[in-house]
Amino acid sequence: MPGSRLTAEDRRRIAEGLAAGLTYAEIARRLGRSRSTVTREIARNGGPHGYRPARAQHATNWRARRRRRTPPPAVPHPAGSRGARTAGEFEEQFAAMMVETGMSPMTARVFAALIISESGSLTAAELAQRLQVSPATISNAIRWLAGRRMVAGEREARRMRYYVDADVWYHTWTASARSMAIWADTTRRGADLFGTDTPTGDRLRTTSQFFELLGHDMGQAAAHWRQALSLRTS
Repeated sequence: MPGSRLTAEDRRRIAEGLAAGLTYAEIARRLGRSRSTVTREIARNGGPHGYRPARAQHATNWRARRRRRTPPPAVPHPAGSRGARTAGEFEEQFAAMMVETGMSPMTARVFAALIISESGSLTAAELAQRLQVSPATISNAIRWLAGRRMVAGEREARRMRYYVDADVWYHTWTASARSMAIWADTTRRGADLFGTDTPTGDRLRTTSQFFELLGHDMGQAAAHWRQALSLRTS
């Protein structure tokens, strides 16, 4: 069972588990499957809120027919990819990891495609062709990623090329630190409004203190990374 393909019945039980609010680990345990198998299955078929067993079964059958027509080359997987045998499998695992930590499935697929590409960049048309989705779908995902400074774009003649910057994680982290400051400031003003001697005000003051401390620590971590990186590249 663990090494066999998911069946239509397995997919029905996955959908029931999601509807019941079960964790991926619990769904996997009940199916007798690995957690990574369940995570990949959900990530590639609509995510936890859009998973439909019949549609997932149809998509799997379609992918199987497509593989029989044009089998992909077996590219050696990067070191440390935890069992992935091809670059394509690692790309799916990477996207599934991001979905599990909160990113929408299509946005995760776009970012995974960019970050594992050899140059770290792809055009919108290349992304659409690679992921077999519409340009509008790519545009929506890029907009979300660009808003968090996870990708950047540059115009090449009449097309846009998107890339993962070398400082992507520094930019993303510092943006998150700024978000913490906004949380701290807003909840601090709420605490002043309600009064810290009230349950609501006290709750908001505690929230503000948490985000203020978290933002401070995140800022220090970002500065530490920049220092460590400059020493490593000097």
